Amino acid sequence: MFNISGGEFILLLLLALLVFGPEQLPKAAQQVGRVLRQLRTMANSASNDIKEGLGPEFKDFDVQDLNPKRFVQKHFWEDEESEKKPVARLNGKRPPFDDEAT
Repeated sequence: MFNISGGEFILLLLLALLVFGPEQLPKAAQQVGRVLRQLRTMANSASNDIKEGLGPEFKDFDVQDLNPKRFVQKHFWEDEESEKKPVARLNGKRPPFDDEAT
């Protein structure tokens, strides 16, 4: 979810245990979970409000399309990828290439 490996997760857990202590750690984890749930609910609500505000013409609108990187990929690079010819494969591998033959 957050690109955290197992070692990093254990280190964060030990750090949280040292900072909050064994008595306060469950309460802190519960509060963090509640805040994350509220943020997710607010984000989904804002997304739905934007879709409703745009009207039926934009019913297939995705909020992620507002991300500049995704916008550029969708509008500038999508067509070129579909036009590329597939590379010839031999049993899932590229065919052999002989430098001296060319």
